[in-house]
Amino acid sequence: MGGAYPGPHGPALIVAVQAPAVDGRATEAARRALAEALELPAASVSLRTGQTSRDKLFLVASPPADLGARLSALREAAH
Repeated sequence: MGGAYPGPHGPALIVAVQAPAVDGRATEAARRALAEALELPAASVSLRTGQTSRDKLFLVASPPADLGARLSALREAAH
């Protein structure tokens, strides 16, 4: 996980998973991978939009104060 590209909602974090894009398995794997990378409980990350799209928007419930810094670090990881 890491790196960024100009997504539809601004700089997008790249999350790649091994799970197949069948029955929401890839989306669930991406949600869990994002939570783990951000050091958050998986239950605090939910899909907001993009169930069947390659571009997904996740919502973090009760985000920590340094969430922006955590995301920035992940986006910069591939550079």
